[in-house]
This record gives sequence, C-alpha cells and structure tokens, in this order.
Amino acid sequence: MEESQIIFEDNHLLVINKKVGQLVQGDKTGDESLLDSIKNFIKIRDHKPGNVFLGLVHRIDRPTSGLVIYAKTSKALTRLTQMVKTREIKKTYWAVVAKEMIPQSQRLVHYLKKNEKTNKATVFTKPTDGAKEAILTYNVIKTLDNYLLLEIDLETGRHHQIRAQLSKNGTSIKGDLKYGSPRSNPDGGINLHARKLEFIHPVTKETIQITAPVPQNDAVWRACEE
Repeated sequence: MEESQIIFEDNHLLVINKKVGQLVQGDKTGDESLLDSIKNFIKIRDHKPGNVFLGLVHRIDRPTSGLVIYAKTSKALTRLTQMVKTREIKKTYWAVVAKEMIPQSQRLVHYLKKNEKTNKATVFTKPTDGAKEAILTYNVIKTLDNYLLLEIDLETGRHHQIRAQLSKNGTSIKGDLKYGSPRSNPDGGINLHARKLEFIHPVTKETIQITAPVPQNDAVWRACEE
C-alpha cells in the first residue's frame, strides 16, 4: 500500500483508493492483502508497539479499483458494518463498457446466484430458488471513441453484481473476460471503479463524501476524467 492511496483518514476510519489487483483481505492465494499492508503501514508510521486494529467494512473485487473503507476502532467497525447491511452507505461506480445501443439511463432488476466452484454469478430475470434480488441504476455520462462511461448507483450489494447485471443486459465491462468481454486488459484488471462514497460518519455524525481518481496508467480511464 502506498501512502498516496489514502483518500480519507481520521481516528475512526480510513478510506483507500484500491489499485487493480490488490486484495482487500487475505484469500486462498496467500498474496498480501491491503488489510495486512495497511496495518504494517500504520504500525511503522505511528510507531505503534502492539498490534494495530483494522477492520474491513466492505469488499470490492480484486480486478476492480476504487474506494474501500477500513475501520480503525471496533466501535466504528460495528456501526459501519450495520450501515452496510441497512444500505446507509451510498456507493457510486464508474464502468467502461463497449459502445452498444443501450438506453441512456436504466434501472436493472435481476436475481443473482453465486456459483462457488466457478466464482461467478448466474443471472436470472425472475425470482429463483437460492438467488438474491440485485438492483442497480446506470446513466451514460460520457461517450468515447469506442466505449461508453456509465455511472452506476447500487441499491443492493451482491457478488459480482455490476459485472453480471451489465453482461446480462448486453454490454460487458472492458477487460472482464469472465462476463463476456472479448479481450483482457494489459494489467489483468477490469474497467470498473468504485468512484464515490457518501455516508454519515459513524462517530462524529458528519456527512462524508469521497471521490477517488481513476487509475492513471490506463488511457481509457484518463479520457473519462478529461
């Protein structure tokens, strides 16, 4: 983790702009996670002799980039985790998709079932046993030469929700081979970015609004911010 990735920090929480490929927490690969990396960073920076408390509030996929919240106190972790469950944290994503004939704005309602073996979400258009309702709204906010930039507001938080729902709707995210993109990106990531967060601070009760810059090593992303 690089210090420049810290977008917001106070005594209770820390918000990181995750890079493509970084793990938010440890998994079966054994690769170092952001959780461990941030703990080490805080331990050294703040000269902490003991263990550093840090709790993961929510996840984003390894090939995506953008905002992730970590709690620095148990009180903040408990409250933020509850806020995620009750959908009190507004999450806005950016996605780059192929230039297809799609409506300028659309609310998508599907039912998603996670396949543990393939680590992929199966999408249904009607209620199905074992499938959870998934809802998002997107708006096309920019047109590039070969792509569209979508701004997406999530109403639910399901496994691979944006990737699966957009694919089912006929347009896959750039670089997302798992959900129908024809080509991978050079860095192995996908053009899905957790762009904005808005929530009430769990301790101070202030309104927190945070925006994360897109990855600057990607020319298409840079064009989106121009």
